[in-house]
Amino acid sequence: MSADLVPDDLWERIVPLLPPRRSRRYRNPGRLPVPDRVALAGIVYVLRKGVAWRDVPAQVVGCSGVTRWRRLRDWTEAGVWPRLHNALLGALRAWGLLAMDDTAMDGSHVRALKGGDPVGPSPVDRARPGSKHHVIVDQHGTPLAVLVTGGNRHDVTQLIPLLEGIPRMRGLRGRPRNRPKRLYADRGYDFDKYRRLLWARGIKPVIARRGVAHGSGLGRTRWLVERTFAWLHQFKRLRIRYERRADLHQGLLELACGIICLRRLRKAF
Repeated sequence: MSADLVPDDLWERIVPLLPPRRSRRYRNPGRLPVPDRVALAGIVYVLRKGVAWRDVPAQVVGCSGVTRWRRLRDWTEAGVWPRLHNALLGALRAWGLLAMDDTAMDGSHVRALKGGDPVGPSPVDRARPGSKHHVIVDQHGTPLAVLVTGGNRHDVTQLIPLLEGIPRMRGLRGRPRNRPKRLYADRGYDFDKYRRLLWARGIKPVIARRGVAHGSGLGRTRWLVERTFAWLHQFKRLRIRYERRADLHQGLLELACGIICLRRLRKAF
């Protein structure tokens, strides 16, 4: 079952990124640690099914919920998930599967049942505590960068952080690229200040105007980011935020982005 949850191509890309284990120099060091692949299978199972850490069936993944959570914590603090996402984006670019000329961004609310930080009163859920997923995607819907904020943060406040969060991707001859040519967004991003900031970075803003009747035609481009949210929320652990620690929820979000990128690589061959 571990091989089904963690296929060989995913495991081969994660292994070089994992932090080294501590050496076992004592005469009686105790039980051997759970293999990393088994622990990773437990993390992926929780990410996909949305169950509690302790509720993963033992016959599916043979380790405890505490072990899975600790590996997620340690690997998140070691920066494994963003490096995995960046490596897969570079592989997509090397094979010509990344189209960064046109990008789109948006935000999506999720409930935060256990609180934590950052969490805020959601304006679309009767002020219940929640968070927001912010994502920027390319022309194929491939997630380039993701962020987690409080549910009361305005989408436009994450426009520049998302752009700066796009990694410098190699894979082709020349300079690494991390800047699109055009950015598509809805009326929530309609602020002249941010338009000027985009132009200063050499990015053309294509943002719908508030107070203008619908029919701008931007939906033909922006629907890709909505589809990406649907992909992300197929991972049931991301539909509702259960992690009090924002870095762990961000880590699960980046792991899901890496799996989405890997699926796109598989379809190309």
